[in-house]
Amino acid sequence: MAQKELKRELANRHVQLIAIGGTIGTGLFLGSGKAIEKAGPSIIITYLIVGMAIFFVMRALGELLLSKAGYQSFTDIAEDYLGPKAAFITGWTYWFCWIMTAMADVIAVGVYVQYWLDIPQWMPAVLCLIILLGLNLMTVKNFGELEFWFALIKVITILALIGLGIVLLIMGFKTDAGSVTVRNLWEHGGIFPNGVTGFLFSFQMVVFAYVGVELVGVSAAETADPQKNIPSAINKIPLRILFFYVGALIVLLCINPWTQLSPAESPFVRTFTLVGIPVAAGIINFVVLTSAASACNSGMFSTSRILYNLSRKGQAPQKLGELNRNHVPGSSLFVSTLVISGGALLSKLIPGQAFEIVTTISAICFIWVWGVILVCHIRYKRKRRDLHNASTFKAPLTPFINYAVLALFAAILIIMLIAEETRPALLCTPLWFILLLVLYSLRTRKIKETTDTSSVTHS
Repeated sequence: MAQKELKRELANRHVQLIAIGGTIGTGLFLGSGKAIEKAGPSIIITYLIVGMAIFFVMRALGELLLSKAGYQSFTDIAEDYLGPKAAFITGWTYWFCWIMTAMADVIAVGVYVQYWLDIPQWMPAVLCLIILLGLNLMTVKNFGELEFWFALIKVITILALIGLGIVLLIMGFKTDAGSVTVRNLWEHGGIFPNGVTGFLFSFQMVVFAYVGVELVGVSAAETADPQKNIPSAINKIPLRILFFYVGALIVLLCINPWTQLSPAESPFVRTFTLVGIPVAAGIINFVVLTSAASACNSGMFSTSRILYNLSRKGQAPQKLGELNRNHVPGSSLFVSTLVISGGALLSKLIPGQAFEIVTTISAICFIWVWGVILVCHIRYKRKRRDLHNASTFKAPLTPFINYAVLALFAAILIIMLIAEETRPALLCTPLWFILLLVLYSLRTRKIKETTDTSSVTHS
């Protein structure tokens, strides 16, 4: 008979690299090209603003997770501080967030493979999903090891890029696009070449670039020493943002004038091609391919754990709450993978628009989830002052910073409504929340009818 509990097999090195893997993915390696097209060099400021906001969200999540030993994810937190309806909506929305994100990642896998092979995007996407499903069905330690090595490849790549950029700057190297110089940051139309509008319209893709950072919270139930590992991983987020995002983008834009980058390809691959190292460009394409696979792997992990937790709470079919002999929620993995495969279908039906659509929906739903975390922290601080005072990992600048970040998120949603590219996805997303409210209402009614029938029978 399958064990009832998830195993705590993720060591500190796994948690640290899951945190890095969560903050370096398709949004940076592929999506940054689209964001740079909109904002030019001001994209660096966008990454800084959103990155700092996400750090405060994570500090709030960290304090909440460590305030009660029984918490396995932030859906548990939402139930305690916002009630069962909010927990139901947040849990299913977080599952949907990662479904959309994983779809974007499998679409990206298809794009990267086309660098070498002229085949339809959906073929490598399906193959990627089959391989990752097999690996995830084994043990959670396999997931940790896979993410450890995937993340290590990403880290080494960005270190190599930054190192190369510094050497080229010192040498005064010249490419086909011109000299490698910091002046490229402002000499091609200034820091804001497309004005404030272009800068604001870049926020959607940058929000998507940060999705996954809260995966540290999802993995809490399978972390060997959460009191030590979770604070350690969260506190390193600002450094990672400055180095892996801001540092990498500054180097990219010094080597390439922003006008030379195409939104249809990875700026990382383009950089090595422009420098005249085609072999290295192929290697970098392989790296960004593994990055997309890594992000998809994270999506499969998180969606299966979310379904597992929803099932254990009676908010999803009972079958999804079962663990296989390796202590992995196999049924949840199969269901999530099947839905994620819709990304491969989208890449076949609308190859030019699929990535933009799923990243927009993902960003909107993640803003909801991050917002719920902040609201829960505000209520926690009001209702459980005793826990806050006893906390060894207090979130800084609260509650003021919570309200400031919520205001930023609201502003980003307004920007998405104004922008033509993101407006259709934003207007369609409320249908998901309406569906969840209907499902919750039906579920509540069914439970009430069952309880009433049981009461009549016993009397």
